[in-house]
Amino acid sequence: MCGIVGLFLKRPDMRSELGGMFAPMLIEMTDRGPDSAGVAVYRGGESGRTKITAFHPRREFDWRGFASGQPSLGERADIKVVGSHAVITTDSDSVEIDRLEAADPDLQIMSVGQSIEIYKETGLPTEIAADFNVAGMDGSHAVGHTRMATESAVTTAGSHPFSTGPDFCLVHNGSLSNHNRLRDLLRRRDGIDFKTENDTEVAAAYISSRLGAGRSLKSTLEDCVGELDGFYTFVVGTRSGFAVLRDPFACKPAVLAETGEFVAFASEYRALASLPKIESAEVWEPEPAVVYNWENSA
Repeated sequence: MCGIVGLFLKRPDMRSELGGMFAPMLIEMTDRGPDSAGVAVYRGGESGRTKITAFHPRREFDWRGFASGQPSLGERADIKVVGSHAVITTDSDSVEIDRLEAADPDLQIMSVGQSIEIYKETGLPTEIAADFNVAGMDGSHAVGHTRMATESAVTTAGSHPFSTGPDFCLVHNGSLSNHNRLRDLLRRRDGIDFKTENDTEVAAAYISSRLGAGRSLKSTLEDCVGELDGFYTFVVGTRSGFAVLRDPFACKPAVLAETGEFVAFASEYRALASLPKIESAEVWEPEPAVVYNWENSA
């Protein structure tokens, strides 16, 4: 089943309110996905610096000691530990992600970019939101997911969001029928190394590979309609904003709301009910096979 939420703030002066608005949306989707949950938040970011969000199952893991033993992170690596995750910010422009993961078999890289941070875990969304202090997060926009696993194991790696490119993430409600064929194609053609059996990782890799080849986000998502078989609602996060796409049959529930201050998405309206001034928002069900996209102007 799964639940998706997304929140995009139009006004920069509201960015300190992002987490307080977003956390109740995520928690409200617990009934749709009690197995695991995750959040991708876009915030901050310095030109010339790279943020790497990583996970390790041992809460006592020595992140600073690990970073100091990785030459590709450079001499100045700042570390912020949040629950089972850490955000490593470095000046290095040649971070070797494969070597970081190879240095410890339990370590998993969740995202890489200038502004993205991904936090995800197994368990109830309420507990995960508290563990990562989602309510205290600031930023310009965020997307989140609560998962009810159907096609792969309940693991941290298999939870959403999936990030397969710089400052990119995807959350997905639904199921793809041609993901195995597409996985093989992307492995052979683009050399993509998949880390899970989750069909959402395949969709994410398809989208990010086309973005990396110079396609626009809108045209890439339009290509999904012809290339991806099955039923799905996608919410894509990028550094500048987020986008929504439903399959041509629109099997999965979805609702959008927009005011002069924000755009919000959820699998069900009840996840939007706590937002300020929601009663005066324009609320609608996104049309099948239509790309909806909002971006920051700065």
